[in-house]
Amino acid sequence: MIKKLAGSGLAAAVLLAGSAVAAAPASAASYNGVCGQGYSVVNSAPIGSAGTVYLTYSSSTRKNCVVTVLSDQGTRVRAEAGLKKDTSTAWTTDAGDFAQYAGPVYLSAPGECVDWGGLIGTQWVVRTGTNCG
Repeated sequence: MIKKLAGSGLAAAVLLAGSAVAAAPASAASYNGVCGQGYSVVNSAPIGSAGTVYLTYSSSTRKNCVVTVLSDQGTRVRAEAGLKKDTSTAWTTDAGDFAQYAGPVYLSAPGECVDWGGLIGTQWVVRTGTNCG
């Protein structure tokens, strides 16, 4: 379920640790195309060994999309994908217990930077002020 929240897990993580990133080896999770046709990966970040969060962009729709892909597919685990304009305090998120991925979450932010991130279990990553334009 996609929600627009100021107090999501990602928002809480940012408040607690700024733009801290859980350090761990790169994940084997690859982008699964769930954002749809025309979306290309423009940024990504490993979430420890649990998976990877991908930021994608479509030049035809001018929208960003974020999806968190789990490395261990098939096992349900708490996961979240979140995205917001860096000038906003409200995250748009998809959070729940998932077996493959959380998201997609879409955002139109032409001419602005975005904050995006993902959570799997207790591991999380958030990137702030990226992919401006």
